[in-house]
Amino acid sequence: MTHASIKSLLSVAIVGLGAAAVAGCGNEIPSGAVAKVGDATITQDEFDKWLKTAVSGQAQGGAVVVPDPPEFSKCVAAKKKLPVPEGQKTQSDAALKKQCEQEYDTLKGEVMQFLIQAEWVTQEAEDQGVEVSDAAVRKSFEDQKKQAFPTEKAYQEFIKSSGMTEEDILYRVKLNQLQEKLTQKITEDAGKVSDEDIQEYYEKNKKRFAQPERRDLRVVLTKTEAKADQARKALADGQSWKKVVNQYSIDEASKAQAGVLPAVAKGQQDKALDDAVFEAKKGELEGPVKTQFGWYVFEVEKVTPASQQSLEESKETIRNLLRSERQQKTLDDWIKDFREQYKEDTSCADDYRVAECDNAPKEKGDTGPASGGNPSGPSQSPQPTPEQ
Repeated sequence: MTHASIKSLLSVAIVGLGAAAVAGCGNEIPSGAVAKVGDATITQDEFDKWLKTAVSGQAQGGAVVVPDPPEFSKCVAAKKKLPVPEGQKTQSDAALKKQCEQEYDTLKGEVMQFLIQAEWVTQEAEDQGVEVSDAAVRKSFEDQKKQAFPTEKAYQEFIKSSGMTEEDILYRVKLNQLQEKLTQKITEDAGKVSDEDIQEYYEKNKKRFAQPERRDLRVVLTKTEAKADQARKALADGQSWKKVVNQYSIDEASKAQAGVLPAVAKGQQDKALDDAVFEAKKGELEGPVKTQFGWYVFEVEKVTPASQQSLEESKETIRNLLRSERQQKTLDDWIKDFREQYKEDTSCADDYRVAECDNAPKEKGDTGPASGGNPSGPSQSPQPTPEQ
């Protein structure tokens, strides 16, 4: 797994302007909270903070509109100030309000998904004894910062426009590192592959490690047999392939390579040409051969015999393949159980229900990544579900 740059890992790019709502009274949700995961709560203040961060990132340094559902008056006012594209009519307040509602619903879902999945990762890491040090988090942050920003000034401008503090960024980096360590722990045993496993795979898949005979050709393709005869005579008289190909060939691809057609395996060409090529002797001028594309004159310049890679030569390739397959299956199975387990223990306030909530709207399916994603924030930022 590789770390994304700070710009991609930590930026927020939301289309449109969002707004905050008053928390509804969900099932067993404490006052002042939007969700509960086990004994932990996600507060209204946390939601409002990350919502504002998302809106600030969308504004990209411009004026940040304070979220204001249910009327969305400030969102509508901001949209009315935007220039109307040429040829389009000015939209009504009702239409703009509808846009604000739709954009807010999307933004709200992304923020809730981030906060819930972040809590899942944090709790799972604690249950499994997975920890990351402040020093490791700081080092990862500094490394990404150097890659993403050429100067300290550029970084400070990003901080200002994103609406995030350095503390917010460090929190996301920590989530990412917790996820990586969880992945390593979950898949560690699955990555063990024995010599017997490798040999069994090799015997069952020998064809995968075989290379067929291949032939390097020089070809001239013409529209008519008469032109092919002329091309062959020119070659027989000692003219260079490059000159003859440039004069007679209608195949632009091989023409650009002076007629060279490298590493041809049986079954790759038109049947008539294929049969002729693999019956021909090396170094002898052959043709014309009639095909659906025209008439070929050719010569086999090199023959690379068929070969079979040995078990010893294939061992590391097979080991890595089996390790990757087993780790991915183990991870996929674990993530499925992980999501089901934590979803059962997650309740959301009525106005904040998303797919991660046990009381999610039934008409909507799970929206999180099937095999996880890097922990971060809303929208372009990856989701905090463990992955490989």
